[in-house]
Amino acid sequence: MSEAKVLSSAERRAKYSVPAVEKALDVLEYLADQAVPVNQAQIARSLGRQPGEIFRMLTCLEIRGYLRRDALSGGYALTLKLFELSRTHSPYQALLAAAVPWMRRLAEQVGETCHLSVLHQDQVLVLAQEESPRPFRLSVQPGSRHSLLHTTSGRILLAQLPEAERLDLLERLPAWQEVAGKEEFLKRLARIAARGHERAEGERFVGGLDLGVPVGAPGSSVGAALIIATLDQRQDRPDIDAMLPRLHDTARSIATEAGLSGTRSHR
Repeated sequence: MSEAKVLSSAERRAKYSVPAVEKALDVLEYLADQAVPVNQAQIARSLGRQPGEIFRMLTCLEIRGYLRRDALSGGYALTLKLFELSRTHSPYQALLAAAVPWMRRLAEQVGETCHLSVLHQDQVLVLAQEESPRPFRLSVQPGSRHSLLHTTSGRILLAQLPEAERLDLLERLPAWQEVAGKEEFLKRLARIAARGHERAEGERFVGGLDLGVPVGAPGSSVGAALIIATLDQRQDRPDIDAMLPRLHDTARSIATEAGLSGTRSHR
């Protein structure tokens, strides 16, 4: 009996390739990395295809709800459908179910927007947001991914990790190699872990103010961060320090209801 040939990943891809599926996945993966809507010609050029070649694919994905078309620019962008599908069998499902009612209550109590983030594939992934009842408010897109180094959520999530796991993760990040003050950054994480919260002013843009706390104790099965995001340059300047007790109470309630205890899972 002859031995079956073991195919390389490239050979398997060539043998079992379905061109239409490959084309759709190329479009979705490309748009996932874009910060703004991209038009048909730009997508085609980036993927090495002709504009007419991907027209039907873009139309199909739009009809099925995976893409939306910007009314002004005509560019295409991902909707939240992929994120919603991933949540159907997500390890974060229990966390979301527990968090949303408490987050809604917090937003109403403090009058500010709050969002919940987790560590996913070496980035910050925003799982959920509850918006402020105020007419002017900050908003963070659920499903969006952000830097671990340059966000309040990211530093809180890093501070929750065991030291060896944290250092291993940092070494994997290309942006970490560009950080000049590595020692000071690590000391900042230690301070976050000790005091149990993090605060940042004007980090992403002038006037932005973030206050965040961890959800679950270090070593929890899922690490999460709960953030209040507000604007510092309002006439009714928010008293961010007065919000901290409510933020801690909400985080504890979420952690208790979600059962965040025990050994951290390796994702």
